[in-house]
Amino acid sequence: MKYEVIIFDWDGTLVDSTGRIVDSMQRAGVEVGLPSVPDSAVQNIIGLGLPEALKTVWPMIDAQQLEQMTREYARNFVYDSKVAMDFFPGVAELFADLTATGRRLAVATGKSRKGLDRMFTELLIDDQPVGQQFAASRCADETRSKPHPLMLQELLTELQVNADAALMVGDTSYDLAMARDIGMHSVGMSHGAHDDDVLLSCEPQALCHTIEELNLWIKTNG
Repeated sequence: MKYEVIIFDWDGTLVDSTGRIVDSMQRAGVEVGLPSVPDSAVQNIIGLGLPEALKTVWPMIDAQQLEQMTREYARNFVYDSKVAMDFFPGVAELFADLTATGRRLAVATGKSRKGLDRMFTELLIDDQPVGQQFAASRCADETRSKPHPLMLQELLTELQVNADAALMVGDTSYDLAMARDIGMHSVGMSHGAHDDDVLLSCEPQALCHTIEELNLWIKTNG
């Protein structure tokens, strides 16, 4: 078994939430009075910590607007957006197959701890809160934002595993770049925020288009 630990990004990798993130961010921008931006500008920053994401989309944002956007985005994402959100097909089977071989699962995400814990509780796998599936997790408000690899380094330390025994799975260049920078293998998921050519530029070991394809790749190569 090459990979003892599989580390997943959350939004756009395990959970089909890209549309909801874009909708919630756009709603919040209107409410705060920020200039209109195309949806692609929001989609491209998915995976960063929220402050870093907001400053990338709206470089002129001031401290007060940043605080307002943080609050309004969270409210829209949790309560107001009507865009559906759920696991991509095949996630339950993937988790079952990985844990059956003794692998440990972890999460490295740009979400806040509060946001990830909410998802850990509300989203279910086999009628159980999905948070029970993971041995460890890191969020952007607990460490440095992607693409800096600190959250991966902290996960490796906590789980007592070397980089060459772990695999990072993500849908953005931020995920794949932080793995590359510490010598960790990665797999890009094309069903999320970034285009295939952007993912391939980070030199992942593979590019998968579905969770089922990822599961097969790990069984064959990991």
